[in-house]
Amino acid sequence: MKILTIIGARPQFIKAATISRLLLHDPDVEEILVHTGQHYDPNMSDIFFGELNIPHPDFNLEVGSGSHAIQTGKMPS
Repeated sequence: MKILTIIGARPQFIKAATISRLLLHDPDVEEILVHTGQHYDPNMSDIFFGELNIPHPDFNLEVGSGSHAIQTGKMPS
């Protein structure tokens, strides 16, 4: 089974950390981790991957900051 986890803001990093750790131990589950890139500063992004032991994302949409419309428009199709 494949599970898609999408993270981008601080609360999502914290929630995903627990789930990702559990999924790592299930051989029947493949987690695909997508980072929206909403937090792109190392202090607001990279630090969470390291300190919360979250796997590095499979994809980074690199949407940066801006309104919802601007962020959505920056996402690759």
